[in-house]
Amino acid sequence: MAEARVQRRLAAILAADVAGYSRLMGADEEGTLAALKELRREIADPKIKEHRGRIVKTTGDGLLVEFASVVDAMRCAVEVQHEMAERNAGVPEERRLQFRIGIVCHERAVCVQRCGTVREMKEGPSRPAVRCRSQATASCCRQERWW
Repeated sequence: MAEARVQRRLAAILAADVAGYSRLMGADEEGTLAALKELRREIADPKIKEHRGRIVKTTGDGLLVEFASVVDAMRCAVEVQHEMAERNAGVPEERRLQFRIGIVCHERAVCVQRCGTVREMKEGPSRPAVRCRSQATASCCRQERWW
């Protein structure tokens, strides 16, 4: 019996969800859903498209996105966090929609904070941020002068 050949490719996977989503839904379900739809339509989806990402799966408050390049995934995440920070500037903290974003490749962690600043992180509690896991991602961040 002939074995089927498995085709493999390298990809950067971006996972995002809303920090405190259950609390926000409990306080104002309709308002939270409307704000999340607006955020996806105006910020997240256009940035994903701009950086050649492909949405693989969505959940209530989350996204799983594939990028062919770690650089594209990082640029997308940084730009989303910058725009989110600008959008949230006038919103009371208890009503803000803030993404936690992780980019997975391998073993290294970096964080794109709410303001878009990138720094290396150790594992810890998830806050609204971007986390990445890979030597390639860390190298890319240094080359792009993100940290």
